Amino acid sequence: MAKSRSLYECQACGYQTSKWMGKCPNCGAWEQIVELNKTQIEILKQTSSNTTNYESALPLTKIKEETIQRYSSNSKELDLVLGGGIVPGSLILIGGSPGVGKSTLLLKIAGNLAKKDKKVLYVSGEESKSQIKLRANRLEVNHKNIYLLTEIKLESIFVELNNNYDVLIVDSIQTIYTDKLTAAPGSVSQVREITFELMRWGKENNTAIFIIGHITKEGSIAGPRILEHMVDTVLYFEGDASKELRLLRSIKNRFGSTSEVGIFEMSQKGLVSADDISKKFFSKEESQPGSAITVAMEGTRPIILEVQALVSESNFPNPKRSATGFELNRLNMLLALLEKKLELPLNNYDVFINIAGGIKISETACDIAIIAAIISSFRNRPLSKDTIFLGEITLIGNVREIFNLDLRLKEAAMQKFTKAIVPSKPLQQINSIKCYEVKEVSKLIDWM
Repeated sequence: MAKSRSLYECQACGYQTSKWMGKCPNCGAWEQIVELNKTQIEILKQTSSNTTNYESALPLTKIKEETIQRYSSNSKELDLVLGGGIVPGSLILIGGSPGVGKSTLLLKIAGNLAKKDKKVLYVSGEESKSQIKLRANRLEVNHKNIYLLTEIKLESIFVELNNNYDVLIVDSIQTIYTDKLTAAPGSVSQVREITFELMRWGKENNTAIFIIGHITKEGSIAGPRILEHMVDTVLYFEGDASKELRLLRSIKNRFGSTSEVGIFEMSQKGLVSADDISKKFFSKEESQPGSAITVAMEGTRPIILEVQALVSESNFPNPKRSATGFELNRLNMLLALLEKKLELPLNNYDVFINIAGGIKISETACDIAIIAAIISSFRNRPLSKDTIFLGEITLIGNVREIFNLDLRLKEAAMQKFTKAIVPSKPLQQINSIKCYEVKEVSKLIDWM
């Protein structure tokens, strides 16, 4: 009699092996590899060998292009992140830390869609119907087209889905399980199988599906990485639960760009699209040492930000370096450049950088604003609140040109800024703002 072959799977990333290991070689997790039973192995074989819907390959030139039809969610910021609206049949995954507003946002979106005669099924495996009803009253989204189902069994959910819904919301994917597998809800095999079945059902019935996913302490969505590969769109909610502003960032989008960011504001009526966000990340009050203004690009949107720096004398051999909203390695590079080119004794000082408003800068166009804020704090001299700083700093101390300079300057002019430190003149002259060209970091000192 042939000996049955064992199969082991990592519950953190889905890695499969023929023998047990204490540490997963794929993700490095300890004590996460478990043995699959015969039923689970059989289901994996059936899934991988399913070729009943096989179609022969076609030349690319003979394939007809399909026009993507979208409909609005009545949320300007969500439509921006999704690429223009919701695509029927798409599978959208939303992740974020607890309390950031994932359930609140989707219930609000459900209310918006219900008002447009869309039939929405809200499936919750974590809250009771009365809890969701209380939130719906607060958000003012009570509507007859929203149906609530508190169920964690996938087969029961599919029975309810026979009533022809336009949108399905699952809160959350880690709480749902299927009878096909004996693994616990939230395990790799359960999440993979449930996501596959939901994706297949959504494509066949042309129904948009929103899935809420928990995140780990490292900030990634819990469960196997294949979950993010299977869905059409992956959105991450960022922001502090104690602050009003939330950022919705697209990590993956098969129907649009991943460079756009949606900005929401928490109010008594839930998360709403933030209005007039230009003034939420900076202040034009009395200038203080260590404060500089810059313009960052979030997708196609220019946002004026305040860079704050604190330089204080250190009492320890190794001075502290801290950056909130800015890359720490790049801060260390800029500090080394200031010590080399300007001979500033920053190796004896603690340096702290903060981007006001809780936003993160991921581009290099704000380097010169970081340097200006550091020098301002070091010399205890305030900068003009009417001036913005734009430019990328190289390792040799030069100021390089940046993209979308004209768009940034137009935004600055709309907010009544009158001066700009830039690496080059803009293509279109803006009369209300005067530009000063700076080619080297040493020239910035002369201007200051």
